Amino acid sequence: MSSTRNPFPTGSFEFLAAEEAKHWWFRARNRVLLWALEKHVGHFKSFLEVGCGTAFVLEGVKNAYPDAELYGSEYFEEGLTFARSRLPDVAFKQLDATVMSEVSRYDVIGAFDVIEHIDQDQVVLHNLSRALNTGGALVISVPQHMWLWSQVDEFACHVRRYTRAEMKQKVEAAGLKVEYTTSFVSLLVPLMWLSRMKKHEGEYDPATEFHIPRWLNKSLEWVMKLELALIKTGIRLPIGGSLLMVAKKP
Repeated sequence: MSSTRNPFPTGSFEFLAAEEAKHWWFRARNRVLLWALEKHVGHFKSFLEVGCGTAFVLEGVKNAYPDAELYGSEYFEEGLTFARSRLPDVAFKQLDATVMSEVSRYDVIGAFDVIEHIDQDQVVLHNLSRALNTGGALVISVPQHMWLWSQVDEFACHVRRYTRAEMKQKVEAAGLKVEYTTSFVSLLVPLMWLSRMKKHEGEYDPATEFHIPRWLNKSLEWVMKLELALIKTGIRLPIGGSLLMVAKKP
């Protein structure tokens, strides 16, 4: 977490816990992440999600890999309250990833829209690399393109949005080999840009991102299903609101 920014507003995790399973973006991101695990990681015995929030992603991993040992960590105890309720048989702990000290502990570590919140992102990547077993995989997603920066990022306590080259350089500097990368939320970039460039009068209300008509929510999710189908054919999308990267420890 950035030392210069306030914590997430009180009630953020409660709001997410109620909305994630219904919202097109969270549902679509889960499909992309689970596909990446299946296609580019394969079988694993242990999995840690850093910054697991309410454990919405981890629940999807548990359903897809019921025999794996799953672990979740989160900087904010409020998030862990909902995570433990969602997955009572998973081991959760409060953790600041900048001081994570585990060595050769996990087959796979996931950090999904996490490191953009942290000033010391390179420290975190080194810590995650050290915690991986030899041959283990790091799977990360981050917001992409600083030209998409807006009040949404500020409210979400982001420190930055990444370029692909920057993310690759930082992951490799942590001692990992990048195996796969692609953008996603690509087909929706024009709409995303228009929405984010719109000037908001007064205080930004994040609920507007969630309180959209049902038909629009379904339509956006359909577009994301189409995008995933393109990715599955081998197309690596060059631009997109988010970046996916899979790297392995030699």
